[in-house]
Amino acid sequence: MKRPSRRRPLPRRGGLRLRWLVSIAFIAAALAWSAGFLGFVGGIPPTAPVGGAVANPTHDAIVVLTGGSGRLEAGLALLEAGRAKKLFVSGVYHGVDVATLLQLSQTAPRDLACCIALGYAADDTTGNASETAVWMAENRYRSMLLVTANYHLPRSLLEFHAVMPDIEIAAWPVRPAAVQVDEWWKWPGTAKLLAGEYTKYLAAKVRIWLRSLRSDARPAWLK
Repeated sequence: MKRPSRRRPLPRRGGLRLRWLVSIAFIAAALAWSAGFLGFVGGIPPTAPVGGAVANPTHDAIVVLTGGSGRLEAGLALLEAGRAKKLFVSGVYHGVDVATLLQLSQTAPRDLACCIALGYAADDTTGNASETAVWMAENRYRSMLLVTANYHLPRSLLEFHAVMPDIEIAAWPVRPAAVQVDEWWKWPGTAKLLAGEYTKYLAAKVRIWLRSLRSDARPAWLK
């Protein structure tokens, strides 16, 4: 007696077409992400004043975002040089006061303590922007010098402009010693950091765009 054939049935054409479409979409998305990533890395500013920091040497406030080396020291040096009336440090740990920051920096004279304000509410870049917007509005300030790591500046400026469209924001990039932006492909740690930062930047752009579609997109303190 002849045994029945156990050959697998041929896949349907519809299933093959769907797989091809998914594969093509995935490849296209990967190529688009890669091209955007290269542009993002190429646009990271060096350790030098950019934009309005040169055109307008003085500002109402200097804003430092915590989370990386060299940022606070740069902000204190700018304050000491008279580049702004006040220094605001966003994202400070609870329990840390101005005296502690000055002691840790070991670079700023004690007479700067009167011109430093701390923010404790932020735990990410979005929180930094919201916290700073409230502080700027309370003090009726109209311009700031934003100090953060150079690779962090694109996302920071995106977040800050979104909640403070009427504020003049200039950038002061700080280059962390451990982040090798110039030859990032040679350093796995840097490559991973930059890839993550670019993905966060894209996510922020999408979130801000979706928020702009709502009628109540602007924060209450800016209305």
